Amino acid sequence: ARSGGFASAPMPAALLAVAALAIAAVPSLAFAPASSFVPSLRFGHQSACTHRTPSTRGRALAMVATPPKSDDETLPPAAWMAPGQKIGPQSPGQPWPDKAYDNLNVAKNKPEYAKKDSAHLRYPLQQEMADSETISISHDAVIVLKHHGSYMQQDRSFQRTDKQAYADSYQFMLRLKVPNGKLPASVYQTVDDISTKWGQNDLRATTRQAWQIHGVKKNNLKSVIAAIANAGGSTLGGCGDINRNIMSPPAPLADAAYQYAFQTANYIADLLAPSSPAFAELWMDGKKTATVEYWKKDMVEGSTSTPVIPPVAKSIEELNDQVSSDVLKDQGTGIITGDAEEPLYGRQYLPRKFKIAVTVPGDNSVDLFIHDVGLVVIMADDGKTLKGYDVFVGGGMGRTHNKESTFAKVSEPLGFVSKEDLPELMKAILATQRDHGNREVRANARMKYLVHSLGVANFRKLVESYFGKKISPMVPLPAWRMVDWMGWHEQGDGKLFLGVIVEQGRVKDFDNGLRLKTALRTIVDKYGLDTRLTADQNIVLCGIDPKDRSDIDAILLAHGVKPIEQVDMMTRKSIACPAFPLCGLAQAEAERRMPDFNSRVNALLDRVGMPGESFVMRMTGCPNGCARPYMAELAFVGQGPDLYQVWMGGSSQLDGRTGWRWKDKMKQSDLEAELEPVLFMWKTERTSQAERLGDFLQRVGKDKVDEYVAKYAPGTAFSGVTVETLYTGPVVGASGGGAKGARLTSGPRKQQVRVTDEVHGMLKQRADTSGQPISDLVEELILKGLN
Repeated sequence: ARSGGFASAPMPAALLAVAALAIAAVPSLAFAPASSFVPSLRFGHQSACTHRTPSTRGRALAMVATPPKSDDETLPPAAWMAPGQKIGPQSPGQPWPDKAYDNLNVAKNKPEYAKKDSAHLRYPLQQEMADSETISISHDAVIVLKHHGSYMQQDRSFQRTDKQAYADSYQFMLRLKVPNGKLPASVYQTVDDISTKWGQNDLRATTRQAWQIHGVKKNNLKSVIAAIANAGGSTLGGCGDINRNIMSPPAPLADAAYQYAFQTANYIADLLAPSSPAFAELWMDGKKTATVEYWKKDMVEGSTSTPVIPPVAKSIEELNDQVSSDVLKDQGTGIITGDAEEPLYGRQYLPRKFKIAVTVPGDNSVDLFIHDVGLVVIMADDGKTLKGYDVFVGGGMGRTHNKESTFAKVSEPLGFVSKEDLPELMKAILATQRDHGNREVRANARMKYLVHSLGVANFRKLVESYFGKKISPMVPLPAWRMVDWMGWHEQGDGKLFLGVIVEQGRVKDFDNGLRLKTALRTIVDKYGLDTRLTADQNIVLCGIDPKDRSDIDAILLAHGVKPIEQVDMMTRKSIACPAFPLCGLAQAEAERRMPDFNSRVNALLDRVGMPGESFVMRMTGCPNGCARPYMAELAFVGQGPDLYQVWMGGSSQLDGRTGWRWKDKMKQSDLEAELEPVLFMWKTERTSQAERLGDFLQRVGKDKVDEYVAKYAPGTAFSGVTVETLYTGPVVGASGGGAKGARLTSGPRKQQVRVTDEVHGMLKQRADTSGQPISDLVEELILKGLN
């Protein structure tokens, strides 16, 4: 995984011991403090460490990890340690006594045993994959397989109707590691081909800017993973209790801050990747891959994707050497475990998944506050030089119905870190969660619970004990804006990029005439474009020559793909998880139901006299929150067949708060009846037409909403409202309510004027700027035009 194309075989124990003694005896090989950034993104690289073989992580060096200073040197090695390992969850690198658990009793947390006994993600998966007579694998093998980037699934559409078909429906979903959501054209072509040959002939974009391939049979799994690896991709890190896919803004802008965010994500993806050679052993037979991982190529000299950043390294070998050096740097603070194969993760890896995003000030296209760690690029005064990062910690969406000890949480400010210190801080945060996260109760294993239980101030102190220095205060940031980057934009380097809506993330040729899969493949084949996924499950086509714009528009149109101006805003702002029929955790439909909910909400907005309004609406099939429902203005969380828990009150800009639970077990058929009074309350009681639904609901609170709904007479919202048709586009001129200033005419407004999304967006922007309701602004503009 760390070899840039070479599988690294594990050293025999005796050789490791000899190597450790030899290295310890040579002072010149000791690690020096990390150097400052040379004028590039060299995160603490030590150029003097050239004694190691290029393209390896130097596993022998991991054996000489300096133990943390402790008053008690008599502690025996924990039973959970690997041979030679000194530090881990039962023997933390830094103490923190004030926790409600000590991680000594994990009897009820079976995944911890599976990880411990896996020999660094090998067993029993290796043996079970070699059995070609079976179509499924055991529970422990499934736990291990997740770390390799795959889940075992069954087709639940047969679960109640055909037991034999259900038993025969075992299949595997693969999730790629896609730093920044980027795939080069060649890798996209490979993934698309795989989905046709070995999958179910579609692709699924995720909310973490990754691709999923569904429907792969067990006997094809090795061929599929090997094909991805040989194309320069990987699935290692797509799932499991390790660092997951790292996100950044999907816009391929030449702007320096965006480029630094892009490169930072690439770097951390390599820094925090698992070191075990198990991936190469299981899927590549320990052989060299046909090419290196593509994101490494973006970090070497001459990369066309980084025009404003000096190179991190001049070759892949030098890059691997630099990252290995940064990983193994040991300050004696308890970050390095001493585990020969996993110096950062240790034998048990992390208690739970670990999610990171990087962005620039103001751009919240990554949903910054839902991650374990969120980094914000801070530039120097010249606007061209990277200064460091503001760091947020402790976000996460997952929860469990009827279990109040689980909850969704937004991240909190940790502090500012210089660019030179970023590697050690990221390692320190990971080590803090590795050693102190809750391994006794898996439902409380995410880092958000550690931050919550300690408080962010104490969590900061604990991180500082691993980091070895104080963390600086945050740099002030501007307001956040949720931008989806859809439509045509200039990159700033003479090229264009185009954001294309992928409704609910499914890339497929549908029966209704939309042939999105063929359209995207045609464009990628013809123009060789890189692609990037967005956090909203959409796709961005990058590096387009302006002369090709009209041809690309024509290809999309010929395949039934709507221009962004024709996509209604409810659809544009909505996301849903896959849920049924393949997700084993789903309690209700999500992806397959969301288009219907969008249409019904649009129609309801028309009926209550709010045509053209929209808000962030999300849906998940279970409370784990993959589609980040708890951040939305309105959300539906599966709570049983055709039943949903309703959440509301999140921010339209997703800027640092969750919503609140409003109603349990809403029948999907009751959508209109339940939302009618809420939307009418918003229409009639908002402070202005600029007050978004989420902000309004957060301001008035649940009790006021409940009181209003209890007194509401059904049908009141429809009185006096003329509805021409169901939703066909934004409507202006009939929004009514809360006018500011003097109107140019008097009397009630009863007529509607339909405009395109583009015109509506311009009107809304002007109205927000001037503080006028859209209806007043439209009336003013029409009168001026007529006169």
